Amino acid sequence: MTTDAQPASVYDLAHAEEAENLATFAILVDNEPGVLHRLVGLFAARGYNIESLTVAETDRRAHTSRVTIVTRGAPHVLMQIEAQLEKMVATRHVQDVTRDPNGLERELALVKVKGSGADRVEALRVSDIFRAKVIDTTHESFVFELTGAPSKIDSFVDLMRPLGLVELSRTGVLSITRGAQAM
Repeated sequence: MTTDAQPASVYDLAHAEEAENLATFAILVDNEPGVLHRLVGLFAARGYNIESLTVAETDRRAHTSRVTIVTRGAPHVLMQIEAQLEKMVATRHVQDVTRDPNGLERELALVKVKGSGADRVEALRVSDIFRAKVIDTTHESFVFELTGAPSKIDSFVDLMRPLGLVELSRTGVLSITRGAQAM
């Protein structure tokens, strides 16, 4: 009995195609020069893409900042990213918000729409449905402010495109968990 199959090698790195998922990581880091550079460098060196990045100081006395990173990858890659983030010297805590049932994600967008007549009326009607605020208006355009889950913002933008979308500015994802506990 002969077989053409080669014995499996420990060096065989071929993986079955895995579905990629979005993941949102909230990272509490020391607020010191170079931390953001090292964090972004970790992603760049390994070929991981950052889809959204927000960072701000959260506690002056403790010298900490909160970084929220949205990335995409297969489950084993996302676990690897989380492990590498936890190993960084300046990291105090890492939380995968997407896997936490108490996780909340929000984003802010400013959306400029140019239009007149029926398109202008329709843009106002859609903005009302999405609870977007008009923060600037001229005879030819509106600027809407919209807060919500990234998917809500995507849906709003998709509806505004045929109505005269001119410009879009998004903050990136912010995250937090429900409940009384801190990160």
